[in-house]
Amino acid sequence: MSLKAKVGIDIGGTFTDVALEIDTLRHTTKVLTTQEGPEIGVLDGLAKVMEAAGVVISQVSLIIHGTTLATNALIQRKGALTGLLTTEGFRDVLQIRGEDRYEQYDLSIELPKPLIARRHRLTVPERIDARGHVRIPLDIKAVERAAEDFRRLGVEAVAVGFLHSYANSTHEEEAGEILARYLSDVSISLSSKVAPEMREYDRFSTAAANAYVQPLMSSYLDRLESRLHDLGSNCPLLLMLSSGGLTTVETAKRFPVRLVESGPAGGAAFAADIAKTHGLGNILSFDMGGTTAKLCLIDDGTPHRSRDFEVDRVWRFRKGSGLPLRIPVIEMVEIGAGGGSHAAVDALNRVTVGPESAGSFPGPACYGLGGTAPTVTDANLIVGRLDADNFAGGSMTLDTQASFKALDTNIATNLSMTARLSALSVTEVVEENMASAAKVHAVERGADISGRVMIAFGGGAPLHALRMADKLSINRVIIPAGAGVGSAIGFLRAPVSYEVVRSLHQLIDILDLNAVGILLKRSEEEAACVVRSAAELMDLEVERKVSMRYVGQGHEIEVAVSDASISDRSVFTSSLTQAFKEAYLAFYGRLVPEGPLECLTWSVNVIANVGQSAAAFKDEHEIFPSQTFPSGTRRVTDPETGEEVDCPVYDRATLSKGAHITGPAIIFEQETSTFISPNFSALVGKFGALDCSRKEPKQ
Repeated sequence: MSLKAKVGIDIGGTFTDVALEIDTLRHTTKVLTTQEGPEIGVLDGLAKVMEAAGVVISQVSLIIHGTTLATNALIQRKGALTGLLTTEGFRDVLQIRGEDRYEQYDLSIELPKPLIARRHRLTVPERIDARGHVRIPLDIKAVERAAEDFRRLGVEAVAVGFLHSYANSTHEEEAGEILARYLSDVSISLSSKVAPEMREYDRFSTAAANAYVQPLMSSYLDRLESRLHDLGSNCPLLLMLSSGGLTTVETAKRFPVRLVESGPAGGAAFAADIAKTHGLGNILSFDMGGTTAKLCLIDDGTPHRSRDFEVDRVWRFRKGSGLPLRIPVIEMVEIGAGGGSHAAVDALNRVTVGPESAGSFPGPACYGLGGTAPTVTDANLIVGRLDADNFAGGSMTLDTQASFKALDTNIATNLSMTARLSALSVTEVVEENMASAAKVHAVERGADISGRVMIAFGGGAPLHALRMADKLSINRVIIPAGAGVGSAIGFLRAPVSYEVVRSLHQLIDILDLNAVGILLKRSEEEAACVVRSAAELMDLEVERKVSMRYVGQGHEIEVAVSDASISDRSVFTSSLTQAFKEAYLAFYGRLVPEGPLECLTWSVNVIANVGQSAAAFKDEHEIFPSQTFPSGTRRVTDPETGEEVDCPVYDRATLSKGAHITGPAIIFEQETSTFISPNFSALVGKFGALDCSRKEPKQ
């Protein structure tokens, strides 16, 4: 076979998803994530899809990979023993944080512990001011003594964060060179390279996180590359970034913190591509896996983006309660609501779900791997939405009795109800939690959620999407083909891209155009170098943006920089001012009269589009109504009445385009199942997607 295949691989907390596309054919699989060695699950899944496609490793032309390893290491505190070298007098920046409180009146407020313990945070005399001028030279001897101390402490990684290094990185670079000489086997992360932006706490936190996960990610990527090479692979291996782009393994090793949301970013890319191919405008992307649920707003085919992200939030996923990371990310809300999320009864006799998860091991009780706590998957099995004999394409047989026992022991007995009703309460609570998170996220963005179309994917989302739509007054839900491995498919839609961000804080009225021009040029060269290393022959697209605000404000708004040549001061500053005012008015509803403006951070994103759209999988045939027949029936608990009803069950692989199914119904496929709630009906439409519409649309 002369055709070349492309493979997308997504490691989640519970499952590893693999998608292989060759020409217009796609083969997918789900395997349990192997926590002791994630590359084992990757190679297992790769072998399965290659066997199904009838290809060998030499026929794979590109492998694109995303993983939650960095995220899990940060959340579970399983990264490297890390040290921090910082400016004298600033040892406790990571502890003091921004001195803000996410819950103003909580006297027992809990904050996430710093990744680096105080005894591993060392200081040296040096000082650079906010303009980049050296006030106190770097004490070389002090850095050498610190290197010896780090060696004695046995640290495996060091983050270097000096005051105002975003304005002048000379001292950090000198310190990094000294540390590298003394600590040859220790990873070094410079804050001026990882996050060259103002705000010391955010920059130090990002550098600390990068150093904390760097040994783990470097080791994993080395093992994966070695195993693939041993199998005979000689194709490029690219990594999915949190921003929705792709980058090289070498860049991922240097800046692993940019991978923390790589899986969810692939899901957003998948949803955006589905929206484009279906001609949809504003959508709500709903991605639910085994550990978390992710919700993202996508307008006109483009996900909302940000450079502010928090990991390890400690209080109800409240903004401000986590570790801040200044990295380019696709903006979404993520909550601990997945198939493996634990269900319990709290002190007020309320059913709660998550954020703790059973993961892939021991997993839900029904997996039979030792788990005893009830999970969302156990609840779905009991209410009839899952088939015990046909889970994950028949690769696993679920233990229904174990689910009944877990729910009865931990929930039903405590609340004096049947195990089946306790299972329904779990599904209702998790759906309410996800719907509430979607509402809050939309309000924070000033968006209306009810008029959107939901695109649902991931192993768990199709089971809950239509019931969530009931709670959100959404009238249309699309379950794409391959929904169970949506993020892995999304990797194959993503462009190779890299974004460089640098601070240059100036009033717009006295903007140094020469300095701006040099900054943008150098940023473009740096980003293009990374992109060229992965997509050497591709034409490059360049996006330039600047973060602006009224003087005295604490938050910025990002606007496009239309003219990179900056040849005319009046035209350039006027265009920035107008763009800022339009964006500010759209977001806040009013302007600040006569308020002076300032520019803070400039970003350059270089893009080479190598992704293959779903539109490449031709679907030009007109859709005609077709008859369809269920493969059987199953007793399913009606979520509105709590009564058991006989529900028809359909095999999605046998449904032809034009097939119409009225809820309640179950449609099963290899990687997931879809529950069509009583208020919806489904049509098998474009590209084989299940296009679900409310029987009586809400206004």
